[in-house]
Amino acid sequence: MAKQWTVAATEALKADGLQIAELDTSARPGFTGDKEAGLELLVERSQVLSELQEKLYANGRSGDKRSVLLVLQGMDTAGKGGIVRHVIGSVDPQGVDHTAFGVPTREELRHHYLWRIRKALPRGGQLGVFDRSHYEDVLVVRVHNLVPPTEWEPRYDEINAFERELVDEGTTLVKIAMFVSLDEQKKRLAERLERPDKYWKFNPADIDERAHWPAYQQAYQAMLDRTCTEYAPWYVLPADRKWFSRLAVTELLIDALERLELDWPAAQFDVEEQKRRLARA
Repeated sequence: MAKQWTVAATEALKADGLQIAELDTSARPGFTGDKEAGLELLVERSQVLSELQEKLYANGRSGDKRSVLLVLQGMDTAGKGGIVRHVIGSVDPQGVDHTAFGVPTREELRHHYLWRIRKALPRGGQLGVFDRSHYEDVLVVRVHNLVPPTEWEPRYDEINAFERELVDEGTTLVKIAMFVSLDEQKKRLAERLERPDKYWKFNPADIDERAHWPAYQQAYQAMLDRTCTEYAPWYVLPADRKWFSRLAVTELLIDALERLELDWPAAQFDVEEQKRRLARA
Protein backbone atom coordinates (compact mmCIF):
# COMPACT_ATOMS: atom_id res chain seq x y z
CA MET A 1 0.00 0.00 0.00
CA ALA A 2 1.33 3.44 -0.90
CA LYS A 3 2.50 5.67 1.93
CA GLN A 4 -0.08 8.07 3.39
CA TRP A 5 -2.91 5.64 2.65
CA THR A 6 -4.20 4.09 5.87
CA VAL A 7 -6.76 2.11 3.90
CA ALA A 8 -6.43 1.07 0.25
CA ALA A 9 -8.39 3.30 -2.12
CA THR A 10 -10.40 0.28 -3.28
CA GLU A 11 -11.70 -0.12 0.27
CA ALA A 12 -11.95 3.53 1.27
CA LEU A 13 -13.97 4.52 -1.81
CA LYS A 14 -16.21 1.51 -2.34
CA ALA A 15 -19.86 2.42 -2.79
CA ASP A 16 -21.44 -0.42 -0.83
CA GLY A 17 -24.34 1.06 1.14
CA LEU A 18 -23.13 4.65 0.76
CA GLN A 19 -25.73 7.41 0.92
CA ILE A 20 -24.91 10.33 -1.36
CA ALA A 21 -26.85 12.76 0.82
CA GLU A 22 -24.40 12.06 3.66
CA LEU A 23 -21.24 12.31 1.55
CA ASP A 24 -18.63 14.90 2.54
CA THR A 25 -17.39 15.97 -0.88
CA SER A 26 -14.27 17.58 0.60
CA ALA A 27 -13.19 14.42 2.42
CA ARG A 28 -10.10 12.32 1.67
CA PRO A 29 -11.25 8.79 2.54
CA GLY A 30 -8.35 6.58 3.54
CA PHE A 31 -5.69 9.23 2.95
CA THR A 32 -4.00 11.09 5.80
CA GLY A 33 -1.64 13.33 3.86
CA ASP A 34 -2.17 16.98 2.92
CA LYS A 35 -2.15 18.47 -0.57
CA GLU A 36 1.64 18.73 -0.71
CA ALA A 37 2.05 15.09 0.28
CA GLY A 38 -0.67 14.06 -2.14
CA LEU A 39 0.94 15.83 -5.09
CA GLU A 40 4.33 14.36 -4.23
CA LEU A 41 2.85 10.88 -4.01
CA LEU A 42 0.95 11.39 -7.27
CA VAL A 43 4.24 11.88 -9.14
CA GLU A 44 5.57 8.64 -7.71
CA ARG A 45 2.44 6.61 -8.32
CA SER A 46 1.99 7.99 -11.84
CA GLN A 47 5.27 6.33 -12.74
CA VAL A 48 3.97 3.03 -11.41
CA LEU A 49 0.74 3.46 -13.38
CA SER A 50 2.67 4.28 -16.53
CA GLU A 51 4.75 1.09 -16.35
CA LEU A 52 1.71 -1.08 -15.66
CA GLN A 53 -0.19 0.47 -18.56
CA GLU A 54 2.79 -0.08 -20.85
CA LYS A 55 2.77 -3.76 -19.87
CA LEU A 56 -0.93 -3.94 -20.72
CA TYR A 57 -0.28 -2.35 -24.10
CA ALA A 58 2.71 -4.60 -24.80
CA ASN A 59 0.68 -7.70 -24.00
CA GLY A 60 -2.09 -6.47 -26.26
CA ARG A 61 0.41 -6.13 -29.11
CA SER A 62 1.28 -9.77 -28.43
CA GLY A 63 -2.32 -10.97 -28.69
CA ASP A 64 -3.63 -10.57 -25.14
CA LYS A 65 -7.33 -9.64 -25.39
CA ARG A 66 -7.66 -8.25 -21.87
CA SER A 67 -8.34 -4.56 -21.33
CA VAL A 68 -9.22 -2.06 -18.59
CA LEU A 69 -12.13 0.37 -18.87
CA LEU A 70 -12.25 3.46 -16.67
CA VAL A 71 -15.79 4.86 -16.42
CA LEU A 72 -15.96 8.45 -15.14
CA GLN A 73 -19.42 9.63 -14.21
CA GLY A 74 -20.25 12.90 -12.48
CA MET A 75 -22.04 16.21 -12.61
CA ASP A 76 -20.64 19.14 -14.59
CA THR A 77 -17.33 20.44 -13.12
CA ALA A 78 -16.79 17.24 -11.12
CA GLY A 79 -13.32 16.99 -12.65
CA LYS A 80 -13.67 14.24 -15.23
CA GLY A 81 -11.67 16.19 -17.78
CA GLY A 82 -8.95 16.83 -15.22
CA ILE A 83 -8.65 13.11 -14.58
CA VAL A 84 -8.20 12.49 -18.30
CA ARG A 85 -5.58 15.22 -18.59
CA HIS A 86 -3.58 14.64 -15.42
CA VAL A 87 -3.97 10.90 -14.75
CA ILE A 88 -4.45 9.37 -18.17
CA GLY A 89 -2.06 11.97 -19.52
CA SER A 90 0.75 10.27 -17.59
CA VAL A 91 0.55 7.05 -19.62
CA ASP A 92 1.40 6.13 -23.22
CA PRO A 93 -1.38 7.57 -25.44
CA GLN A 94 -0.90 4.72 -27.93
CA GLY A 95 -2.45 2.42 -25.35
CA VAL A 96 -5.47 4.58 -24.56
CA ASP A 97 -8.93 4.48 -26.14
CA HIS A 98 -10.70 7.63 -24.92
CA THR A 99 -14.31 8.59 -25.61
CA ALA A 100 -16.27 11.57 -24.28
CA PHE A 101 -19.99 10.92 -24.62
CA GLY A 102 -22.21 13.90 -25.25
CA VAL A 103 -25.79 14.32 -26.37
CA PRO A 104 -26.58 11.42 -28.72
CA THR A 105 -26.41 12.22 -32.42
CA ARG A 106 -29.32 11.56 -34.76
CA GLU A 107 -27.62 8.38 -35.91
CA GLU A 108 -27.07 7.20 -32.33
CA LEU A 109 -30.70 7.88 -31.46
CA ARG A 110 -31.76 5.51 -34.22
CA HIS A 111 -30.04 2.66 -32.40
CA HIS A 112 -30.23 0.99 -29.01
CA TYR A 113 -28.62 3.21 -26.36
CA LEU A 114 -25.76 0.72 -25.89
CA TRP A 115 -24.88 0.82 -29.60
CA ARG A 116 -22.57 3.79 -29.31
CA ILE A 117 -21.06 2.35 -26.13
CA ARG A 118 -20.15 -0.94 -27.78
CA LYS A 119 -18.48 0.93 -30.64
CA ALA A 120 -16.17 2.68 -28.16
CA LEU A 121 -15.11 -0.32 -26.06
CA PRO A 122 -11.34 -0.68 -25.60
CA ARG A 123 -9.45 -3.14 -27.73
CA GLY A 124 -7.24 -5.83 -26.25
CA GLY A 125 -4.27 -4.29 -24.43
CA GLN A 126 -5.91 -0.86 -24.22
CA LEU A 127 -6.85 1.33 -21.30
CA GLY A 128 -10.31 2.59 -22.23
CA VAL A 129 -11.64 5.82 -20.76
CA PHE A 130 -15.27 6.87 -20.83
CA ASP A 131 -15.94 10.53 -19.94
CA ARG A 132 -19.64 10.00 -19.19
CA SER A 133 -21.02 6.67 -20.34
CA HIS A 134 -24.00 4.37 -20.74
CA TYR A 135 -25.10 5.59 -17.30
CA GLU A 136 -26.34 8.81 -18.87
CA ASP A 137 -29.32 6.71 -19.92
CA VAL A 138 -30.39 6.23 -16.30
CA LEU A 139 -29.31 9.70 -15.16
CA VAL A 140 -30.05 12.65 -17.47
CA VAL A 141 -32.70 10.58 -19.27
CA ARG A 142 -34.42 9.92 -15.96
CA VAL A 143 -34.06 13.45 -14.55
CA HIS A 144 -35.40 15.13 -17.66
CA ASN A 145 -38.05 12.52 -18.49
CA LEU A 146 -36.62 12.00 -21.96
CA VAL A 147 -38.21 8.57 -22.05
CA PRO A 148 -40.95 7.12 -19.81
CA PRO A 149 -40.01 5.20 -16.62
CA THR A 150 -41.15 1.97 -18.27
CA GLU A 151 -38.25 2.45 -20.69
CA TRP A 152 -35.41 3.55 -18.40
CA GLU A 153 -36.30 1.35 -15.41
CA PRO A 154 -35.29 -1.95 -17.10
CA ARG A 155 -31.95 -0.44 -18.08
CA TYR A 156 -30.37 -1.07 -14.68
CA ASP A 157 -30.62 -4.83 -15.16
CA GLU A 158 -29.67 -4.49 -18.81
CA ILE A 159 -26.52 -2.55 -17.90
CA ASN A 160 -25.59 -5.16 -15.29
CA ALA A 161 -25.91 -7.89 -17.91
CA PHE A 162 -23.89 -5.83 -20.39
CA GLU A 163 -21.08 -5.31 -17.88
CA ARG A 164 -21.13 -8.98 -16.94
CA GLU A 165 -20.55 -9.72 -20.61
CA LEU A 166 -17.62 -7.31 -20.76
CA VAL A 167 -15.98 -8.81 -17.70
CA ASP A 168 -16.43 -12.33 -19.03
CA GLU A 169 -14.72 -11.24 -22.25
CA GLY A 170 -11.68 -9.92 -20.37
CA THR A 171 -12.41 -6.28 -19.59
CA THR A 172 -11.75 -5.02 -16.06
CA LEU A 173 -14.14 -2.19 -15.21
CA VAL A 174 -13.16 0.67 -12.90
CA LYS A 175 -16.34 2.69 -12.36
CA ILE A 176 -15.94 6.00 -10.53
CA ALA A 177 -18.77 8.32 -9.54
CA MET A 178 -17.41 11.79 -8.82
CA PHE A 179 -19.25 14.22 -6.55
CA VAL A 180 -18.73 17.91 -5.82
CA SER A 181 -20.84 20.12 -3.60
CA LEU A 182 -23.20 22.72 -5.00
CA ASP A 183 -20.92 25.45 -3.62
CA GLU A 184 -17.82 23.95 -5.20
CA GLN A 185 -19.60 23.57 -8.53
CA LYS A 186 -20.67 27.22 -8.40
CA LYS A 187 -17.08 28.24 -7.65
CA ARG A 188 -15.76 26.26 -10.62
CA LEU A 189 -18.41 27.64 -12.97
CA ALA A 190 -17.59 31.17 -11.81
CA GLU A 191 -13.90 30.56 -12.52
CA ARG A 192 -14.75 29.58 -16.08
CA LEU A 193 -16.58 32.88 -16.53
CA GLU A 194 -13.64 34.90 -15.17
CA ARG A 195 -10.95 33.32 -17.33
CA PRO A 196 -10.93 33.64 -21.13
CA ASP A 197 -8.93 30.41 -21.34
CA LYS A 198 -11.85 28.63 -19.63
CA TYR A 199 -14.73 30.07 -21.69
CA TRP A 200 -14.65 27.07 -24.00
CA LYS A 201 -15.46 24.81 -21.05
CA PHE A 202 -18.51 26.81 -19.98
CA ASN A 203 -21.97 25.76 -21.07
CA PRO A 204 -24.89 28.04 -20.08
CA ALA A 205 -26.99 24.89 -19.64
CA ASP A 206 -24.79 23.95 -16.68
CA ILE A 207 -26.50 26.70 -14.67
CA ASP A 208 -29.93 25.36 -15.58
CA GLU A 209 -28.92 21.87 -14.46
CA ARG A 210 -28.24 23.15 -10.93
CA ALA A 211 -32.00 23.48 -10.44
CA HIS A 212 -32.25 19.70 -10.89
CA TRP A 213 -29.63 18.88 -8.25
CA PRO A 214 -31.99 16.94 -5.92
CA ALA A 215 -33.31 14.88 -8.82
CA TYR A 216 -29.78 14.09 -9.94
CA GLN A 217 -28.84 13.03 -6.42
CA GLN A 218 -31.77 10.59 -6.41
CA ALA A 219 -30.82 9.29 -9.84
CA TYR A 220 -27.19 8.80 -8.83
CA GLN A 221 -28.27 7.01 -5.66
CA ALA A 222 -30.41 4.62 -7.68
CA MET A 223 -27.53 4.09 -10.09
CA LEU A 224 -25.19 3.10 -7.26
CA ASP A 225 -27.79 0.93 -5.53
CA ARG A 226 -28.83 -0.91 -8.68
CA THR A 227 -25.55 -1.31 -10.60
CA CYS A 228 -22.84 -1.79 -7.99
CA THR A 229 -21.97 -5.44 -8.51
CA GLU A 230 -19.21 -7.76 -7.36
CA TYR A 231 -17.80 -7.98 -10.89
CA ALA A 232 -18.18 -4.26 -11.66
CA PRO A 233 -18.28 -2.27 -8.40
CA TRP A 234 -18.70 1.47 -8.09
CA TYR A 235 -16.22 3.69 -6.31
CA VAL A 236 -17.51 6.98 -4.92
CA LEU A 237 -15.03 9.85 -5.12
CA PRO A 238 -15.43 13.07 -3.10
CA ALA A 239 -14.15 15.50 -5.72
CA ASP A 240 -13.96 18.95 -4.13
CA ARG A 241 -10.17 18.49 -3.84
CA LYS A 242 -8.84 17.99 -7.36
CA TRP A 243 -5.46 16.70 -6.20
CA PHE A 244 -7.14 13.99 -4.12
CA SER A 245 -9.39 12.97 -7.03
CA ARG A 246 -6.39 12.51 -9.29
CA LEU A 247 -4.43 10.56 -6.69
CA ALA A 248 -7.39 8.31 -5.87
CA VAL A 249 -8.10 7.47 -9.52
CA THR A 250 -4.41 6.70 -10.03
CA GLU A 251 -4.53 4.26 -7.11
CA LEU A 252 -7.69 2.58 -8.39
CA LEU A 253 -6.17 2.07 -11.83
CA ILE A 254 -2.95 0.71 -10.33
CA ASP A 255 -4.98 -1.80 -8.35
CA ALA A 256 -6.93 -2.90 -11.44
CA LEU A 257 -3.76 -3.36 -13.49
CA GLU A 258 -1.88 -5.14 -10.72
CA ARG A 259 -4.70 -7.65 -10.42
CA LEU A 260 -4.07 -8.65 -14.03
CA GLU A 261 -0.62 -9.92 -12.93
CA LEU A 262 0.98 -8.68 -16.11
CA ASP A 263 4.55 -9.36 -17.13
CA TRP A 264 6.50 -8.27 -20.16
CA PRO A 265 5.68 -10.54 -23.12
CA ALA A 266 8.39 -13.02 -24.05
CA ALA A 267 10.41 -12.40 -27.20
CA GLN A 268 9.05 -14.13 -30.30
CA PHE A 269 12.58 -14.52 -31.67
CA ASP A 270 15.97 -15.85 -30.59
CA VAL A 271 17.42 -12.97 -28.59
CA GLU A 272 21.04 -14.19 -28.75
CA GLU A 273 20.85 -14.73 -32.48
CA GLN A 274 19.55 -11.21 -32.99
CA LYS A 275 22.37 -9.85 -30.84
CA ARG A 276 24.91 -11.63 -33.07
CA ARG A 277 23.21 -10.32 -36.23
CA LEU A 278 23.24 -6.77 -34.86
CA ALA A 279 26.93 -7.03 -33.98
CA ARG A 280 27.69 -8.00 -37.60
CA ALA A 281 25.45 -5.31 -39.12
